[in-house]
Amino acid sequence: MDHNEKKNWRKIIAPYERSNLKRSIWQIMNTFIPFFMLWYAAYWSLSVSYWLTLVLAVLAGGLLVRIFIIFHDCCHGSFFANRTANEILGTVAGIMTCCPYHQWRHSHSVHHATSGNLDRRGMGDIWTLTVEEYLALPPLKRLAYRMYRNPLIMFGLGPSYVFLIEYRFNRKGAKMKERLNTYIINLGIAAIIGLLCWTIGWKAFLLVQGPVFLFSSLVGFWLFYVQHQFEGTYFEKGEKWDHLSAALHGSSFYKLPKVLHWFTGNIGFHHIHHLSPRVPNYYLDRVQEENTIFQDVPPVTLLSSLKSLKFRIWDENRKKLMGFGYIKHFLMARKTDERLTSVSDKSS
Repeated sequence: MDHNEKKNWRKIIAPYERSNLKRSIWQIMNTFIPFFMLWYAAYWSLSVSYWLTLVLAVLAGGLLVRIFIIFHDCCHGSFFANRTANEILGTVAGIMTCCPYHQWRHSHSVHHATSGNLDRRGMGDIWTLTVEEYLALPPLKRLAYRMYRNPLIMFGLGPSYVFLIEYRFNRKGAKMKERLNTYIINLGIAAIIGLLCWTIGWKAFLLVQGPVFLFSSLVGFWLFYVQHQFEGTYFEKGEKWDHLSAALHGSSFYKLPKVLHWFTGNIGFHHIHHLSPRVPNYYLDRVQEENTIFQDVPPVTLLSSLKSLKFRIWDENRKKLMGFGYIKHFLMARKTDERLTSVSDKSS
């Protein structure tokens, strides 16, 4: 962007910051109804072939990811113009996705306000340390960080822990409305599980809902991870951090096939979303396609996104995410610099 474009980007994006009631209702219909139909079909297929059940469950899981994006838009107040409508649908979608509406809305708003800011990490984001911070940790905390950043733990145990355990409890300092909403979400989840186990049996429920949950939560975790942990991402100290750079350079343009953009509610256009979370998901692609000033952001493809699995730690000098193997080179370079400095001091 040139100077004028940086000044005018808010005006450019403003026309898209309005929800369309017809499009929102249509998205509810083409997402929730097929989800329930596929879930029932997966249950029915148990008597035919479990391989068929798994195929149907994966498709239902894809739609559950799309339901989560609707939940996400409700949290931003962008899905409906009416606040109450967003809260009602957001709570319903929260029960289906195991996410407490008010709690998640709070942590996610903090994430938007602090994403890429090295001085304001810790809520609603992936735990990311700088090289210096990592080296300053005691051995046990280093081990904990390494385990956290291990893909098998992050994408294996992580989704189940976050969605099934962490989200069941209120955060410290939560107000009464937020606490009550979490209780309502938890009761709703328990009621649905109890009803389904009573009507179809707990084994059938687990055989269907198990793969639906595992697939959707894994995809959701991966999307959130790759949206900010990618080659060329942005992190800065508080005084240097700015919203525009954090959005355009610290949030990925995840270029996916159109069918995957549909299932993921266009969240791949994450740089646009971070510029303005008031843009509904069904307009994100239009913002990108109709305005050349947003098209200079390098895309992250499905293939290139796999590289992000090796990223573990932020090097403030290189302004890059690096793997743990880089730490050895960092320490060797530091020792070399110290020796050169020592020799220089002696000679002077």
